[in-house]
Amino acid sequence: MVRKIVRGIITIVGAIFGYGVFQLIVYICNLNGYDLEKSLNTSETIFIVVALVFIFGLLFYKLFPLFTKGGRRAANNLESDLRNTSVNDLISTTIGLIIGLIIAFLINRGVFSSIDIPVLNIILNILSFVIFGSLGIIIANSKAKEITSLWLTSRKISSVGGRGGKQKTDATPKIFDTSVIIDGRIADIMKTGFIEGPIVIPEFVLVELRHIADSSDSLKRNRGRRGLDVLNKIQSEYGIEIYNTVEEKALDEIPEVDVKLLKLAQIMNGQVVTNDFNLNKVAAIKGVPVLNINELANALKPVVLPGEEMILSLVKEGKERNQAVAYLDDGTMIVVEEGRKFIGQTMKVIVTSVLQTSAGRMIFAKPAGNP
Repeated sequence: MVRKIVRGIITIVGAIFGYGVFQLIVYICNLNGYDLEKSLNTSETIFIVVALVFIFGLLFYKLFPLFTKGGRRAANNLESDLRNTSVNDLISTTIGLIIGLIIAFLINRGVFSSIDIPVLNIILNILSFVIFGSLGIIIANSKAKEITSLWLTSRKISSVGGRGGKQKTDATPKIFDTSVIIDGRIADIMKTGFIEGPIVIPEFVLVELRHIADSSDSLKRNRGRRGLDVLNKIQSEYGIEIYNTVEEKALDEIPEVDVKLLKLAQIMNGQVVTNDFNLNKVAAIKGVPVLNINELANALKPVVLPGEEMILSLVKEGKERNQAVAYLDDGTMIVVEEGRKFIGQTMKVIVTSVLQTSAGRMIFAKPAGNP
C-alpha cells in the first residue's frame, strides 16, 4: 500500500515536471524573441500542456522501480561510508561544507546579482555553490587533524601542568595505556609536574582494566585492581576525565587495544605514555611519538663507571659458574664474578663493566680483594 502511494506521488511529481518543461520552452522562445503563447490558441496550448504532463507523468511512473533500486543502493553506500567515517572526519567535513556554502552565498549576492540574464545568473549561482562547497570539503579533509586537535583542545579534558594539578590545554595530549596505569609510577611522575598537557584515558583502556580486575587468575586480578586504584587516585587528584571513544567509528573495526591506542594517538595528534617495550617498537614504525616510563627510569639511574667500588649484599647464584647476583635499591642487577662463595654476605666489589640494553642496565663486578 505504501509503495503504491509513493508511486502515485512520483507520478504527480513527473506531471508537474512536464508542466515545468512547457514553461521552460516558453521562456526559451521568449529569450529568442518568439512569443509562443500568442502564436498558439487556447486549445493548442492545453493540448501541448496535457501531452507533456501525461508523457512525463507516465515516464516517472515507469521509472519508479529504477528510482527505488537506485535510492536503496545509494542509501546502502551512504550507510557504509558513514560507518567507515569517524565522527571527527564528519564534523570537519561538515564545517568545511558550511564555510564553502557561505562564501558562495556572499559571492552570489555581491557579484552575480548584478547580472541581468536570469539563465546565466542561475547557472553561475549553482556552479558557485558546487565549486566552493567542494573546495570547503577538500580543504577540511586535508586539514582534518588540525581541526580535530583544536576541537579536542576546546573540550574540557583535564590535564596536569604542575604541582597541585594546574591545568594546561595548549600542550600535546598524553594518552595512557593499560600497562602504565597498572605500573603505578605514573602517579608519582604526575605529582612532580613533569607531564603537561591534556591527559587522556581512552574508554577501551578502562574496559580492559575492568576485565583484568575481574579475571579468575589471582595475579591478573590483583594487577587490574591496582590499576583501577591508581586510575582513581589520578582522577581524584587531577580531575582527569575518561575520553569517550564510542563515537569514534574508525576505532570500532580495530580489535586490538594497542592498535586502537596508536590510531587514537594519530587522530588526536597525541603521545602515547607506556612502559610496554613492544608497543614502543610498533609506535616507532607507525610514527607515533611515545613517552616510555622505563626509558625515563633508566635515564634517571645513577651513573656507574668501571673502577668504582660498591658495597653489596649477594643474594643468589648467577647463570654462569662462580657468579653471584646482587641488586641496587633501584632494581639494577649486578653480576659479581667469583662471588658465589660469598652469597648471603655483604662485601665490597669493584665495577668492571656496564652493559646498557633496551630492557635496562646490567653491571658486572668482582670482589674488591681479587686481582
